[in-house]
Amino acid sequence: MNGLATVLILVGLFLVGGIISFTKQGMGKSLITLLSISAGLCLVAGVLRLDYWN
Repeated sequence: MNGLATVLILVGLFLVGGIISFTKQGMGKSLITLLSISAGLCLVAGVLRLDYWN
């Protein structure tokens, strides 16, 4: 199950990169908020799954 945790963490980090990019471009705040929530959920789920299975 470490593979799923790794994928969740990588997706979360990818979304964090999107947040940084969209913030620099001045995109809408609703999009940045949605990406922030998604990134936080992916990172937390990945870390909890990694902690749970090890």
